[in-house]
Amino acid sequence: MARIYNFSAGPSMLPEPVLQQAQQEMLDWRGSGMSVMEMSHRGPHFMAIAEQMKNDLIELLAVPANYRVLFLQAGASAQFAMIPQNILNGKTKACYVNTGAWSTAAIKEAGKYCEVQVAASGESTAFTTIPAYADWRVDPAAAYLHYTSNETIHGVEFNDIPDAGDLPLVCDMSSNILSRRVDIGHYGLIYAGAQKNMGPSGVTVVIVRDDLVGLEAKNTPAVFSYAQQAKADSMLNTPATYNWYLLGLTLQWLKGEGGVVAIEQRNIRKANKLYQAIDDSSLYRNPVDPACRSRMNVPFVLADATLDKAFLEQAEQQGLSTLAGHRSVGGMRASIYNAMPEAGVEALIEFMAEFERTH
Repeated sequence: MARIYNFSAGPSMLPEPVLQQAQQEMLDWRGSGMSVMEMSHRGPHFMAIAEQMKNDLIELLAVPANYRVLFLQAGASAQFAMIPQNILNGKTKACYVNTGAWSTAAIKEAGKYCEVQVAASGESTAFTTIPAYADWRVDPAAAYLHYTSNETIHGVEFNDIPDAGDLPLVCDMSSNILSRRVDIGHYGLIYAGAQKNMGPSGVTVVIVRDDLVGLEAKNTPAVFSYAQQAKADSMLNTPATYNWYLLGLTLQWLKGEGGVVAIEQRNIRKANKLYQAIDDSSLYRNPVDPACRSRMNVPFVLADATLDKAFLEQAEQQGLSTLAGHRSVGGMRASIYNAMPEAGVEALIEFMAEFERTH
């Protein structure tokens, strides 16, 4: 069976060369006589894999020297709790910007550890836009300011970096990390699940500034402590070794494609083509303010919702998979992360045009 174009929001499609290399190395990693998933995480083979992976990520993101790069488990959702546990530093309040479902989840979890002040919210517009910076209310007494740079469900993305003043800026970059250039030096902490732009699920990247490491509450479990994980090179417990390996292969693929600068230009072209097709149509509509439309997750609805089932069924028949919108919002959603080739977006556009013509 031919491979499909997988528009899933995550776990998402991986670059085909990465899968091919993993297949070739499955039984015998580079003459070691064993699979990566069988290796001791303390052995020389895996330590080399881990070091290369970390160095490649630092290079691709141009991570400054005063940051720690961690590879943790339990998903980005675990960071919703780990962040306040680690960087409240005795303060009782934290500021959060609410731009969609994942911001909402982060706010709810942080509320177990501190008083959450919602500095701005897009809820009144059904999360179709980002509140104007002039309307944000950031408490200078808060421990940090948190926002989500791209909302996978609602399709809203920041195109710049908010000004947090003197507060550490914390960002959930799960769905757009490595998809565009970003100055890490503006942040106190960023975090991202791997399963959208970096590899399979099971690894969460945390990049945290040195001055925010070692501030955890006394009752913070060791595996949740940034300081303890940094001291142990993210191996305080056995890591998800095979997932690290696949993450590393994905980073090497990205470097071979020209790095973040090149992939950003590709992502711009892909998104522009798809949004243009939607805007030129009388059947499809994207509800998001054009000023903050996501390059990664493109939600759209059909003018006649009774056609949704037929659209999805016929798309699947054409090898265009997982286009249903999130159950909380309905409609359709095309996730076009780094690994989605332009040909996949063009195939979707051609199908959408033909479906509109016949319906």
